[in-house]
Amino acid sequence: MPKEECEVVVLGETRSPAPETRTVINISSDTLVPDHVVWSLFNTIFMNACCLGFIAFAYSIKSRDRKMVGDVIGAQSYASTSKCLNISALALSIILTIVFIVLYAATITAIIQNFSQIRKDSQG
Repeated sequence: MPKEECEVVVLGETRSPAPETRTVINISSDTLVPDHVVWSLFNTIFMNACCLGFIAFAYSIKSRDRKMVGDVIGAQSYASTSKCLNISALALSIILTIVFIVLYAATITAIIQNFSQIRKDSQG
């Protein structure tokens, strides 16, 4: 098998006496900070008890902005606040939903018992 040979021909030298400079950008994987935007958006739309979902969404956006600027500590701080607000909004919304279901069931049961009592009184 013949090997291919390549020649590089330099047509001219650079005229500037300054050395060649290169820019290297290192992107570290340590800047992975979850910003919880999707969770916050879900809580804003569906589980917005006491506007906690909206506030969590605002902190999530702030966290994403800090992450884009490169401020990892600020992004982590906002993300932590957003996570706490999301947990609070979710827990409060679930508790309120359960309370409303129980109150609704108790009210319906009381109404049915009231109607059955009225029906017994009118028949007998």
